[in-house]
Amino acid sequence: MEKLSNVKAVFFDLYNTLARFSPPREEIQAEACAAFGYTVTPEGIGRGYLKADAFMAAESARIHVQTRSTEEQRAFFAEYQRLVLEGAGVDVPPTIAASIWERVREIPYDMALFNDVADALPRIRSAGYKTGIISNMNKSGRQLTQEMGLDAYADFVVTSGDVGQGKPHPPIYLAALARANVDSAQAIHVGDSISADVEGAMAAGIRPVFMNRYPEVAQDEAVPDGVPIVHSLADVESLLAL
Repeated sequence: MEKLSNVKAVFFDLYNTLARFSPPREEIQAEACAAFGYTVTPEGIGRGYLKADAFMAAESARIHVQTRSTEEQRAFFAEYQRLVLEGAGVDVPPTIAASIWERVREIPYDMALFNDVADALPRIRSAGYKTGIISNMNKSGRQLTQEMGLDAYADFVVTSGDVGQGKPHPPIYLAALARANVDSAQAIHVGDSISADVEGAMAAGIRPVFMNRYPEVAQDEAVPDGVPIVHSLADVESLLAL
């Protein structure tokens, strides 16, 4: 893996890069689908989420979901859920997909950091890198930091709730660069979405690193040539020669 040079700041996506659902989204989906008589496998749901998350990234780039009307959001999440199930080999009409999504939302869940975060991010900070988290969550960075204890791992958190526009649009990346006080050529961004994280970072002049936490699930989208692919934060440390 080729080492990256002239890096002063390392930015991270949150969901599927530093954190995941707890309980896992596969378990949540299985419980919700079972309530409607559908059986799904973790592997199938993993494939489905790749399709659904790509759809979300593309739609968020067009119009942020949280700014849409209630009816538009309902239609969006019905299609999101339909794609999750389609990837799992279950075909349902939008009306059923909407009902299953409502059931998904009723199941209690939290966000939990991946196990490697507690060790790797402090080491990256101790090595002198500015560390930031860039998230499309519709919360302030301050709120997200307090809820998840992120101040132990990052110098700052920037969200679409702070900036008013999320990835892949440049303002959220420019806000992170300003917080880190570095030029775009001195930063890298690690994230799991081709459109939001990889292409969004490139558009802002930041070097992207593609995080694939689930290498056993086949990717529908190709990673652009020259973009490093990592599967863990240890791989990110290797890129930084730590």
